Amino acid sequence: MDALTLPLTRIPPADEALRGEIRAFVESALAGMPADVRARAWLGYDPAFSRALAERGWVGLALPPEYGGGGRGVFARFVLVEELLSRGAPVLMHWIADRQSGPMIARFGTEAQKRLYLPKICRAEIGFCIGLSEPNAGSDLASVRTRAVRGAKGWRLNGRKIWTTNAHHAQYMIALVRTSGSAADRHAGLSQMIVDLSAPGVTVRSIRDLTGDAHFNEVFFDDVLLSDEALIGEEGQGWTQANAELAFERSGPERLLSAQVLVDEWFAWLRGSSGSGDPPAAQVAALGAIYARLVTLRAMSLAVAARIDAGESPMLAAALVKDLGTLVEQEIPATLADLLAESPDGRGARPPAVLMRTLAYVSQMSPTFSLRGGTREILRGVIARGLALR
Repeated sequence: MDALTLPLTRIPPADEALRGEIRAFVESALAGMPADVRARAWLGYDPAFSRALAERGWVGLALPPEYGGGGRGVFARFVLVEELLSRGAPVLMHWIADRQSGPMIARFGTEAQKRLYLPKICRAEIGFCIGLSEPNAGSDLASVRTRAVRGAKGWRLNGRKIWTTNAHHAQYMIALVRTSGSAADRHAGLSQMIVDLSAPGVTVRSIRDLTGDAHFNEVFFDDVLLSDEALIGEEGQGWTQANAELAFERSGPERLLSAQVLVDEWFAWLRGSSGSGDPPAAQVAALGAIYARLVTLRAMSLAVAARIDAGESPMLAAALVKDLGTLVEQEIPATLADLLAESPDGRGARPPAVLMRTLAYVSQMSPTFSLRGGTREILRGVIARGLALR
């Protein structure tokens, strides 16, 4: 199959049947939570909510049943993710472990690693973060300087990671580190390690963003001792493994739904305001255009999910979906803000306060949409290389 072939895909009926039960649970659990709080979506941290999902079998839904998972495919999880994120469920506690770390361990881990970590992930007992980016490296992920040196009793880890979402809450990190060579060797000599963040020598410092939240972190490793069992997969294959991991992160519906709570609140206001006259035509047209693009991108995301389900690692297609998805996500708050600014004298129905608070939050967060999971510039480089344009 061509790298960019994305055939029209439908969610199988058995997986689509999950939607009603999940939606009813989420709506009940989030009843009364205002939109500006729900707009945090997967950055919302609520261990009790994650455990409640786990009790229903909705954490680790796609992980192997022999390790506590649901044994379902990517489409079942696609439905789950859509229902959680479109309503702004606070899922950060288990999110990265469920989306990336668990599948990575299931695919590349030893039997001992699978039995140690996967059941705890499925019970929402432990959280993970991903250690990729480093200070002074910009978006050049391959220039990893954090190093693990093998010794008589395992590995000694030194270095730093930055922008590590959830590190201040997580128990473990899967870190991309250098185990041989130097930064000049680029992809060669990189490996992945499972790091216990409570180990001596690990320091986590939170980074506060424009909204006042502190979900990003810088993590320091100072002579951290890791056992031989910390290595996940094969030594020296970290770059290949990390790129397979990024396919999970870049192509899912979360790349379309970061602003969905705002879109729904906007739609509800326009629909409600029609009782006192026709809603503003420009806003209706803009909202329709946004929905048209979101529907198209959802179809692309589903097609990538189908290729992952078939055992492929569609990095090029995933990069394309992520780049296009974050473009739309960033345009949503900018478009709404521009439209509201066209009537500074308050003509027409006045937007409710909760809509304005939600818009303010999403506007402040929107610059990060094109950073997480790979910056726009890096992704376009990946796409250009995949199309033999550079």
